[in-house]
Amino acid sequence: MKKIIYFSLFISIAIFISCADSQGSQKAQAAGPQPFPVLEVPVKTVTGYTSYPTSIEGVVNSEVRAKGTGYITNVLVDAGAKVRKGQRLFTLETESLSKDAEAAEANVNAAKVEVEKLKPLVEKGIISKVQLETAKAQLAQAEANYNSIAANIDYANIKSPVDGAIGNINFRNGALVSPGDPTPLTTVSQTNEVYAFFSMNEKDYMDFIQQTEGTDIEEKLSNFPPVTLIMANGKEYAEKGKIETISGQVDSSTGTVTFRAKFPNPNQILSNGNSGQIRIPKTYENVIVVPEISSYEQQGKTYVYKVQGDSMAIATPITENARAQNLIIVEAGINKGEKIVAKGTGQLRNNTPVKPQPISFDSIAKSINKVFK
Repeated sequence: MKKIIYFSLFISIAIFISCADSQGSQKAQAAGPQPFPVLEVPVKTVTGYTSYPTSIEGVVNSEVRAKGTGYITNVLVDAGAKVRKGQRLFTLETESLSKDAEAAEANVNAAKVEVEKLKPLVEKGIISKVQLETAKAQLAQAEANYNSIAANIDYANIKSPVDGAIGNINFRNGALVSPGDPTPLTTVSQTNEVYAFFSMNEKDYMDFIQQTEGTDIEEKLSNFPPVTLIMANGKEYAEKGKIETISGQVDSSTGTVTFRAKFPNPNQILSNGNSGQIRIPKTYENVIVVPEISSYEQQGKTYVYKVQGDSMAIATPITENARAQNLIIVEAGINKGEKIVAKGTGQLRNNTPVKPQPISFDSIAKSINKVFK
């Protein structure tokens, strides 16, 4: 008896669902085609960008190192300070050298006295010239020894090798430093111009080189487009850069080729050690484009809904050439002047009746901030 009751209940539910689906379908049919914005596919000249991580260095980036071994007694500058060539930056302890210098100077004076004493004796023929020449040689040796010690004392005054700005101070008072230290005392950088170093993988490098006009690498370098720097805060640097050099080989460990671009830095906004992104422009002239928002992907293919006969949305596969920011550059699948559904593709299925609502391409373009001419 219970089985009969359950079976009857199941049949009733199934009939109810079937009726509801039928009513929903009838309502959808009664509602008719829904309005969708539709645009006409244009031909545009589009500028896209490829970005690469970059590191910034001053055009002159000179390490400051100790020329002799000693303890730092004074640090005369701080990080970020502007310095001139020859300006003292650090001093080392020279007490022991000063004592050595006093002794060496005394030896020089004694040798001079000996030479002066022997000169009249040679003139009178009392002694031979050999003794005088020997005394002069001893004087020269004493002077060389003194000069060597004096030079070491001067090395204790560590000076800036160039005009520029001081980097990090890596050693402080009391630190023992020597010429063999792996870390420099500091770095002095000239940043009125800066270098931006970045790398491309081998494929991107070959594409970039082959697509640039010129018969050899020198001509291609001169024809490279100006590049843009996006700083670490995401903002675009005001000055444009120029690619100046390319490394002569592919790095075997990374599979990349290194580029160097130079940027003016008149306001000293950029500093040694900054990071960012280099953007390289590429222009696609007179190409068919559709907004990314007007497309969808399925099983690795890109589709748009082409409006056929002003009333039917047909799912149409397109072949991409590239993407320039929020635009798809179309190689095949759709032609200039054809109409596609501009927005709302997620609400459609193939062969869906629609009520086209014409809108301009530019109204969609401006809303997604793409770049085109």
